[in-house]
Amino acid sequence: MQAVRFLGALLAGGAALLAQPAAHAATDYPNKPITLIVPFPAGSGTDAVGRIFGVELSAILGQQVVVENKPGANATIAASYVARARPDGYTLFVTTNTSHSAAPWLMKNVPYDPVKDFTPIARGGNLPFILVANPKRPWKTVADLVADARQHPGRITYASGNSTGIVAGATLANRAKIDILHVPYKGTPQGLTDVVGGQVDFMFTDLASGLPFVQSGQLRALAVSTAERSAIVPDLPSMAESGVPDFDLNSWNGYFGPAGMPPEVVAKLNDAIKQVVAKPEVRKRLAGLGFDAFSSSPEAFAQFVSEQRDLWGKLIRDAGIEQQ
Repeated sequence: MQAVRFLGALLAGGAALLAQPAAHAATDYPNKPITLIVPFPAGSGTDAVGRIFGVELSAILGQQVVVENKPGANATIAASYVARARPDGYTLFVTTNTSHSAAPWLMKNVPYDPVKDFTPIARGGNLPFILVANPKRPWKTVADLVADARQHPGRITYASGNSTGIVAGATLANRAKIDILHVPYKGTPQGLTDVVGGQVDFMFTDLASGLPFVQSGQLRALAVSTAERSAIVPDLPSMAESGVPDFDLNSWNGYFGPAGMPPEVVAKLNDAIKQVVAKPEVRKRLAGLGFDAFSSSPEAFAQFVSEQRDLWGKLIRDAGIEQQ
């Protein structure tokens, strides 16, 4: 009996010793570089925003935050990578509704659970979307595009580089009762290149990626994808104003880690992200990219992610999009 008690005490002591380094690592966090995974290509809106946050977080946390792009498969390649990473706070994920709200409804086999396999850290803001078209097309308004599509069913094409672009295009086709052809791309930059070049007719794109092309005259902006006009581009009408009812799509942005991260690490990262968002010069720079920056608590973000998953499921079903 004494031997059993001794063995039990020894095991308990060993467990306590094993727990000490983990606890120390959490309080000592970070003590080495952090990798921030971006699920879209360089040049995308999420990439541009993530790199600004990366620089600012490096200064606040005292360790380099290295941005690594893992694009493809509606952001599921990057999401799967992060879900399998060690939950120690050194592999983080800046992503959008593509990986966590839309992909589970767009794809039959998503190798992760968007709620159970991640630790929500904080929201980062919103990426408003705009409808842009090749300026050689004879459309000044969305109504022009719709009228042309009705006259030429199946001949007008739209590009997409993420789930918001996919769902926005399908929602336009559904609400306006038009037949348009979807041309998917690995990322937004590739799609924009072909719209500028005239290989594709139009595209829904985030402001951060599309606005420079609009400002240079390479693309024509027709509307914003939200129910109301955007303060960033107040001259652009909403889709509802343009004659397309019940159209309200917005792309959210947020920060995650793998499931099971220490609460102390989550709290430290959440505070750092809030510090970034609180800087007026950073907010101004992000607004110049078409990004509306704000933050949240981890708990509020977790609830938001769960709600958005259900909302995007309805949007995708209403648009008549079948799982691939």
